[in-house]
Amino acid sequence: MGEFKLKKGYDIKVAGAAEKVISVLDAPKKAAVMPNEFRGIKARLNIKPGDAVKIGSVLFEDKTLPEIKFVSPVSGKVLEINRGERRALMEIVIENDLKDEKEVVGSWKKDDLQKMDAAAIKKALLKGGMWPHIIQRPFSKIANPADMPRDIFISGMDTAPLAADPNFIMEGMEEYFQTGLDMMAKLTTGKVHLSLDLKNKSYAKAFENAAGVQKHYFSGPHPAGNIGVQIHHINALRRGEIIWTLKPFALALIGKFFSEGFYQAERIVAIAGSSLKQGKYIKTINGTPITMLVPETDVVDGEVRVISGNILSGRKVTPSGYVSFHDNLISFIPEGTRRRKLLGYFRPGLKTPSYSNTYLAKFLMLARKDYVLDTKIHGGKRAFVASGDYENVLPMDILPVYLAKSILADDIEEMEGLGILELDEEDVALCSYICLSKTNFGYLLRRGLNFIEKEG
Repeated sequence: MGEFKLKKGYDIKVAGAAEKVISVLDAPKKAAVMPNEFRGIKARLNIKPGDAVKIGSVLFEDKTLPEIKFVSPVSGKVLEINRGERRALMEIVIENDLKDEKEVVGSWKKDDLQKMDAAAIKKALLKGGMWPHIIQRPFSKIANPADMPRDIFISGMDTAPLAADPNFIMEGMEEYFQTGLDMMAKLTTGKVHLSLDLKNKSYAKAFENAAGVQKHYFSGPHPAGNIGVQIHHINALRRGEIIWTLKPFALALIGKFFSEGFYQAERIVAIAGSSLKQGKYIKTINGTPITMLVPETDVVDGEVRVISGNILSGRKVTPSGYVSFHDNLISFIPEGTRRRKLLGYFRPGLKTPSYSNTYLAKFLMLARKDYVLDTKIHGGKRAFVASGDYENVLPMDILPVYLAKSILADDIEEMEGLGILELDEEDVALCSYICLSKTNFGYLLRRGLNFIEKEG
């Protein structure tokens, strides 16, 4: 157990947080699985249009690790298989017959679960389509079942803009969460770590009563809630080591899987952002069309950016897209006008969010509760300037400017020495947000990680 009070970082106060009331959505008429959202996966189809499927039926598998299966969230028939550029597999759309027929993987009593060893647990998770919830570091991709992680980490806090509250969405999941913890403890020779918000006075019972886990408490501005930052301070990842991470709700779904014996598609998704009449939480399943969650009448702005995940590190999706496998937040923010402002840098900037001292808004925003943020980057790309601000928003012993330069030079030894293997795009997202040169640190980081993985 430890307490970590982080000072570095920056909170972006965006209007439109989700109201803490859960609406239960009716079963969708169709649902989709999107292979392109799983990093590092080379999909091999197991179905064709017109095939009948059940909840938990295998749709595709990874060519490299065929034991990792990706399954259907609904029962019905395969309606469409949509491809993108170079025939990349984009969507597998299933027409829901509303019969909820299931592929039952097993039936386990509490005594059976206590006797299960690591091999049996892995076999069940792989067969039941639950394995993709487990993400490994380095490289932030689906874990290899053959690996033995040094430790397993779960973050019970999220400091990103408009983030879903883990304590709220975990209400009523106490038994399942504990079952998931018990199962994960058997998959590592190390410890299972749970990070919580030090300033929170009302933890979810699932977190408060969790047993067999090392609890740690963090406070500070974003990115204090990022799992990568927490790992760095608890027990940093070193070269040659592998650790696994899970989101709390995913861990609870794994516990529910072992309690009920079939694939769990349930999701609680926060719908948030200033472009909505009212933010809300919705209980649904993964693969539900976004249009079911947010009708056009609920959107107040004309041109809107829809983001699966938070506004710093999420991915842009279309309103006709589907609920992601991993994300529990969909953000709606205005695109903003594309016209340049006359004498832009000479304006006082009373309503322009800014981390630097360029505008008066830097000081006014400190007192304001929240503000409307759009997608404008306020200028074009320019020569890279080492301003010294990047280190102030990354609460890790890592030098982002030197790391970026080592990536551009394809210097693997220096990249690893500067800590690239500890990082994911979300950890350096604030560096991109405050960058005066409009440098995309996330893109650079992924380029470096891909290069290291390719070169071995």
